[in-house]
Amino acid sequence: MSVTISNDNFSELPISEFVFPGPLRDRLISAILDGRKVTTTSLALEYEIEREPLPSEGQRSVVVDSNNQPVCVIETAEVLIVPLGEVGYEHVVDEGEGYATVSDWRAAHENFWRSKEMTASLGDSTFILDDATLVVLERFRVIERL
Repeated sequence: MSVTISNDNFSELPISEFVFPGPLRDRLISAILDGRKVTTTSLALEYEIEREPLPSEGQRSVVVDSNNQPVCVIETAEVLIVPLGEVGYEHVVDEGEGYATVSDWRAAHENFWRSKEMTASLGDSTFILDDATLVVLERFRVIERL
């Protein structure tokens, strides 16, 4: 994917897309830019299916909005791979989506991971979501707004 970035220091960075284009992505981008969202969660299965390397500490990427326009550069500060049943409250709060409980967060994430868009993207609607399902918890910081 290519995007236009005015700052040549960032033109070679990989792209970070939070969920699919649309209202949810727009809300997440807002939360990133105002500092409420500093963590994100992905299924480990996503990386496996897409044959993508896991994020790593110090890795930088360009976040794009629903119009594929760059909005900021983020740097990964921490990556943990944990069973879904071990995701803690601090991570949930730091996702910046306003969930009051881990249970509410989990229900919303499971709903997203089971959505038509996500199962189509993975090419697999039969994967198991339970306490043992591995998820990738990423903590990041905005290093530059674009």
